[in-house]
Amino acid sequence: MNRNHLLRLILCLSFGHQACAQLEELTPAEQAYRDSIKALNLQNEAIAKSQEAYNRGIQLFGDKNYNRAIDEFALSIKFDGNFTAAYYNKGVAENEAERYNEASKTLNLLIEKDPSYSKAYFQRGRAFQGQNDYLKAEKDYEKAIQIDPKNPKAYYNFGTLKFLQQDYQGAIKYFTKTIELDNNFAFAYNDRGSCHRMLKDYSKAIADYEEAVRKNPKLAFALDNIGTTKKLAKDYAGAMAAFNRAISVDVNFYMAFNNRGVTQMEQNRMDDAKRDFEKALEINPKYAPAASNLSAIYFKQKDYKRALEFAEKAISLDAKYGNAYVNRANAREMNRDIEGACDDWFKAKELGVELGKKYYSGNCNE
Repeated sequence: MNRNHLLRLILCLSFGHQACAQLEELTPAEQAYRDSIKALNLQNEAIAKSQEAYNRGIQLFGDKNYNRAIDEFALSIKFDGNFTAAYYNKGVAENEAERYNEASKTLNLLIEKDPSYSKAYFQRGRAFQGQNDYLKAEKDYEKAIQIDPKNPKAYYNFGTLKFLQQDYQGAIKYFTKTIELDNNFAFAYNDRGSCHRMLKDYSKAIADYEEAVRKNPKLAFALDNIGTTKKLAKDYAGAMAAFNRAISVDVNFYMAFNNRGVTQMEQNRMDDAKRDFEKALEINPKYAPAASNLSAIYFKQKDYKRALEFAEKAISLDAKYGNAYVNRANAREMNRDIEGACDDWFKAKELGVELGKKYYSGNCNE
């Protein structure tokens, strides 16, 4: 009698027939079958939990709660390490949360699992672009286009990369391809317009901005771009109309108030300009250009003390905003601080402001 039979006999003698009835003797094949069923049940349970976490992540992403969405996608991956959609959406959420280094790592894992996942290259390109690694971003956009040449977003992001590299003609090429693939891609029209504006082709820029607004009338920033471009073309009436429309679409669009103020200042409507700059700063107290422009207004009104105050406020908000140094220098000069003025003009010159270079060379000893 083997050990199992002996154990069964002892249990039967000790506890009676009921104990004997509960005992099972399984063959190795039967035990393997039972183990496989148990493993399958555990696997199904893990997949179910993974799907539940993934669904919560999708909901949170839709609510723009990106950091909590990332946590749910990570949990989904923990339960199912082969769930590629969870990796992808985790990477997208990390990009949206500007956690670019984490996004690139997540998308690396996805691409290792599925090298043909074109959208993963596109999103990893976004992550590299966010880390200012333009070379890697360019390679990923090229790969995304190679795998899926009909994806307009890949061309669009490639265009934004070219724009950041100041290759405006190259950017126009990719934005145009985006529009060919998706004629309703309003952002592509807007950004192609910005390329034309940088190339000083204002008529083409305005045409693209206006098309962007036709595609999406809620694009306040495209209306603002129309305004700034018309101002550059000295069409002040057209600029004012565009800024007014932008503000009607978004009453808290502080940049439109600021830009309308600049337009009014150029037309010598100082009180109206001041109100616009004050409104911009009220909406966004950290917006340095509005504070700097208020400094310029007070300077023109010969209130040099307040001009100095707002220039210093602008610099405290953004130490790299060159125009604020010009305005502080001008105020310092009128307050008889020529040494301080020269320091500020020199700083503005270093930051690439032409007026800083001009005033420094004309007023200060090299």
